[in-house]
Amino acid sequence: MGGDGGGDGRANASEEGNREHDVEEYDDEEEEEDGYEFGDAEDAMQYVELMEGSAAARPHDYEELAARKRKALAEEQPQREESSKRPRKDDLSEAEAATMFDQLMEGFGLRRKRRSKEAKKRGRKKGTKNKCSPEVTKKLGDATLLYTESKFKEAIPILHDIVRIAPNLPNSYYLLGSIYDEIGELDKAIDFLMLAAYVSPKDASLWKKLVGLARKKGDAPLARYCILKAMRADPEDTGLKYVCADIYRKLRDYQKAAEIYEQILKIDPANVFVRKVAAQMYRDCGQIDKAISLLEEHINNRSANMDWNLLDLLVSLYLKNNAISEALKQIEKANVLSGSKHKLPIQLQAKAVICHAYLGDMKHAEDNITSKNERITFSLHRFSFRMLHLEPLKDSIDVIKELASTFENMGRYEYAVKFYLMIENIADHNDGGSYVKVAQCYMILEEKRKAIPYFYKAIQSMEDNIDIRITLSSLLVDENKTDEAVTLLSPPESSEFQSAHTTDQQKPWWCDGKVKMQLAKIFYNKGKLEKFVDTIFLPVLETLKVEQYNQKIRPTRKLQNAILHDRVKVLVEPRPDRVFQGIRPIASPGELQQAKRAKKSIEKRAAANEDLNTDDSRRTKQVPPLPGLLTNEDNHMLVLNLCRTLALLQRYLEALQIINRTLKLGSNGLSVDYQEELRSLGAQIAYRSPDPRHGFKYVCYAVKQHPYSFSAWNSYYKVASRIEDASTNKFILRTREGKADCVPPIIISGHRFTALSQHQAAARDYLEAYKLEPENPLINLCIGTALINLALGFRLQNKNQCIVQGFAFLYKYLRLCGNKQEALYNIARAYHHIGLITLAAVYYEKALATEVKDLPIPKLPYESGSCAEQDLRPGYCDVRREAAFNLHLIYKKSGATDLARRILKTYCTV
Repeated sequence: MGGDGGGDGRANASEEGNREHDVEEYDDEEEEEDGYEFGDAEDAMQYVELMEGSAAARPHDYEELAARKRKALAEEQPQREESSKRPRKDDLSEAEAATMFDQLMEGFGLRRKRRSKEAKKRGRKKGTKNKCSPEVTKKLGDATLLYTESKFKEAIPILHDIVRIAPNLPNSYYLLGSIYDEIGELDKAIDFLMLAAYVSPKDASLWKKLVGLARKKGDAPLARYCILKAMRADPEDTGLKYVCADIYRKLRDYQKAAEIYEQILKIDPANVFVRKVAAQMYRDCGQIDKAISLLEEHINNRSANMDWNLLDLLVSLYLKNNAISEALKQIEKANVLSGSKHKLPIQLQAKAVICHAYLGDMKHAEDNITSKNERITFSLHRFSFRMLHLEPLKDSIDVIKELASTFENMGRYEYAVKFYLMIENIADHNDGGSYVKVAQCYMILEEKRKAIPYFYKAIQSMEDNIDIRITLSSLLVDENKTDEAVTLLSPPESSEFQSAHTTDQQKPWWCDGKVKMQLAKIFYNKGKLEKFVDTIFLPVLETLKVEQYNQKIRPTRKLQNAILHDRVKVLVEPRPDRVFQGIRPIASPGELQQAKRAKKSIEKRAAANEDLNTDDSRRTKQVPPLPGLLTNEDNHMLVLNLCRTLALLQRYLEALQIINRTLKLGSNGLSVDYQEELRSLGAQIAYRSPDPRHGFKYVCYAVKQHPYSFSAWNSYYKVASRIEDASTNKFILRTREGKADCVPPIIISGHRFTALSQHQAAARDYLEAYKLEPENPLINLCIGTALINLALGFRLQNKNQCIVQGFAFLYKYLRLCGNKQEALYNIARAYHHIGLITLAAVYYEKALATEVKDLPIPKLPYESGSCAEQDLRPGYCDVRREAAFNLHLIYKKSGATDLARRILKTYCTV
C-alpha cells in the first residue's frame, strides 16, 4: 500500500470483483464482502460519522463543544499567522518532507510508489487510476507527522478531510485505525481498519493486524473472519493457517481443520507435528484411509530417525481399520530398523501383542506378555518410581489401559483383569474406572465374590454412580447379604451429608428412581411389606400422574417460533453497536445446518402469512420420578406386587388409585395378562372393601368377560346390593338387552323387585327366566315364593289360585332338589307363612329328620386359582336349627310347651 493511492486494484469494487481466483476458498458458506468502494466523499463521510458516533458512551452537548472549538481556534489564529510570516529554523523542505513521509509509511507497513526515471510509455500506467492529488499527499503527510508526535486530536480532522477528498485511499483509514488503537478505543480502531482492509483487500498485513485486535478484544467470530481474509490475501503464510485450523478444531469441524493442516504440509512437507495432527483430524472425522495414506507417505520414505509417535498413530489407525497384518508389518519393519525389539517404544510393543492376539496367535501373544511385556511393564513400574521427575507414569498407564481394553473387547477377560490390576498398582490416584472394569470382568468370569470388593473400592471414589450401587446390591443379595444391600441403597445417616447433597441442583443418588425400585424389590423379597410400600408407593403414584399429564400434551411437528429465531441467530450475530454487520459467530457445522433449516422455516411461515410473533409456547413434558415404569416386565411385576400388597394391608383406596392409573396408561405397554390381573384384583378389592363404589367397574368387567358364570354374578350381586346407585340397574338392563338368553341378570332383576315388595314385577322376571331354564331349582323356588307373596297382597282377587300355583312351583323345586333338607325347609316355611301350620309342622319334622353333608362354597372368579382353605365350622350347610326354632314356635302357639321346650333343647342348645 503506497502513499500515492493505495496500490493496484485496491480502490474500487470493479477490480475487486474481477480479481484472480488463485486462492482456495476456506469457508464456502461465507458471503463475499470485498466489493466496498466509496465513489464520492458523502458516502465515505457517512461511514466515518457513523463510526464516530457508534462507540459514544453518552450524549454530548454539541453546541458547547462547538463553542469551545471556536474559542480554541480564535486563540491559535494569531500564532498561526505569526508562524506563517516567520518560518522556523526546523521547517523541512518539500524533498525532506517527502523523504520523511516515505520512511514513516514504510514504518506502518505501507509503501509509496516512486516514479520511475525510465522513459514514459504510452498509455496509463497500471495502478495510477486512483493517483492522489498533491493536496491529499500533503495532508496525509501532515497527519502522519502528527501521529508520530502523538497529536492524535489534531490528526483526526485532517484525516477526515482526506476521506472527504479521496474516499478510496486506504492510508487515511489505516491511520485513523492506528490512532484509535493508540488511544484505547478498540471498536473504532477495528472499524477503520476494516474500511482500510475492504478498500485494499489483498493487503494481508491489514487483515493480520485486525486478527490481533479481534483477539485482543475477545471477538472470536471477527478473528476467524479476518483470518480467512488474510489467508486469501497471503496463501503462503503458515502461521495464519495454524490459527485457522486450531479454530476449526475447537469447533469440532475436523474435516476443515484437516484440510488446512494438509495445506500446511504442502508448504512444509517435513513438518512431522502438522502431519500427525492432520492424521488425527482425519481420524476424528471418520476418514481413516486418508489419515493412513497421509502417514504412510512420510513413514515409507524415511529409513532413519523414525518418529515413533507417528508410527504408533499409524499402527493404531491400521488396527481401527481392521488391517492387522499391515500394522504388524510396520512394527516388524520398525524392529528391523531399530536393531532390536527391546529398543522399540512400549506403545509399539503393546501394539505387537494386540496384533498377535487379533490374528489368533494367542501363544505368541502370551509369550510376549509373560516374557517381554511383563518384564517391560514391571520394569517400567520400577523405573517410574526411580525417576519420577521424568514423569513416565502417565504413558505407562495409557499403554496398560489400551492392552486391558483390547483384551476385554476380545473376550479375554482373564488377561484384561491382570492389566487392570497393574493400573491399581501403578497409579497414585484411581478415579474408580479400573475398579469397575475389574469387577465387571470378574462378573463375566462368574467369580462374583471377587467382584464385590472392587465395586466397594469404586464407590469410594464414585459415590454418586447409581449403576454401580444397583449392580453391587444385586451381588450382595445373591450372596445372602441383604442387610448390606439395604444399607448400600439407603440414605446416609449423617444429616450434614444429606443436607450437603440436597442443596445441590442435582438430586442426591438415594432419591433416584432406580435406587428406590431396587430397594423396594429387596424389601418385598425379604417379606417387609410395609417398608416395601413406604419405599415405592409415592414414586409410583407420582410417576403415573406425570405420565398421564404427558399423554395430554399433543406432540407437534412444528417448532416454536422462539426456537427458530434462536437458531437463526447462529447465522448472523447481532452487533447493534457496530458498523459492520453480518459476521457469523462461532458455531459447529451441525448448528449451522440447523440454523439454515430454521431460516427456511421462518421464510415459509412468513410467505404463508403466519403470525411469527404469536406466543406459541406450549406445555412441555415432565420427567417422572421412575422413567420407563411401564416399559418392561420387571416393572410391571413390581406394580402388580405393590397393588397386591396394598390390598393385603387393607389399603384399598390406595391400591385402586394405582390400578386405575396403571390401566389408563398401560394400553400401549402393559401386556394383556397383567391388565387382567389388575382388573381381577380391582374386583376382589371391591368385593372386600367396605365402600365398593370405586371398584364396581371391575366387577362389571368380570361379568362382561364371563356372562354365563354364576360365581361372577354372585360377586356382582354382593357388590351391587351394597350400592344404592342407578348405574347398577342400567348395567342390568344393558346386559339383558345384549344377551337375552342370559339367566342371571333376569334373576337379579327379579330379586331387586322382591326387595322393593313389587312381587308382581318380580314374578314376571322369574317366569321369563323359567322359559329359558325350566328345570332350574332356584328359578322354581323364586317363582313359588313370588306368587305366594303376591297372593298375600290386598289387590289380588284369585288368591287361592295364586297360592296353588306357587306351591306347584315349590313342589317342582322339591322334586328337582331330590327331597333335600333345604327344599323341605323352604316348603315348610311357605306353609308357615300362609298360616297352614299343620302342613308346616309336617315338613319341619321332615327337615329335622334329614341329615346334610357340608358342601364347598362356590369360588369367585378371582378366587379360582387360590389354594387357600376356607375357615368354616362343620355344619354350615345344615338348616335343622332354623327348622327346630320355627317348629317350636308352632308348638308354643298351639299350647304344647313341653314339646317346644324339648325341640329347643335337642336342636338349638350349644
